[in-house]
Amino acid sequence: MANTAQARKRARQSVARNKHNSSMRSMLRTSIKRVRQAIEAGDKAVATEVLQKATSVIDRVADKKIIHKNKAARHKSRLAAAVKALA
Repeated sequence: MANTAQARKRARQSVARNKHNSSMRSMLRTSIKRVRQAIEAGDKAVATEVLQKATSVIDRVADKKIIHKNKAARHKSRLAAAVKALA
């Protein structure tokens, strides 16, 4: 248990930050799933549109350092390659 005022404040901040980061991570995962679903459906136009939105979300989450920039680049690259491979 936090004994000092500073430690209590840091604990409060930690809870709030964790809640926000969890929300952002959930948004990231949802956007990636939407792209994958569009790819499985085989609709290139929808997949391209959803990929553009997902790329924005991925970059936003990486800028806030919730995920590493290389992980963000890997996600974007693999999703873009999968959309491009659609006939």
